Amino acid sequence: MENAGASDLWLFVEPYGEDYWLKPGEVFAVAPEDAGIDVCFSIAVCQEGITVWLYEDGDPTKVVLEYTVTDADGKRLDCGHQRPPKPAGSGATEPG
Repeated sequence: MENAGASDLWLFVEPYGEDYWLKPGEVFAVAPEDAGIDVCFSIAVCQEGITVWLYEDGDPTKVVLEYTVTDADGKRLDCGHQRPPKPAGSGATEPG
């Protein structure tokens, strides 16, 4: 995925709701841990971000639970990568 926009974009990977934040121009890859399985992706897009589900063999009952998110250099990213700080006193909750 590439953030071709002008502002930060969130990426949620389900079923755990892990969040990763792409700065404009950044590229992230989502892949199963086991490279030997056939994976299909279900993607939902809204103005603020993208939600991704990984399914083995395209079967929605076979959710892939072990996956990696990497940057353009292949560096593995942790949940919350580049998550913006919660505004002080806003009462807003952070995703993930």
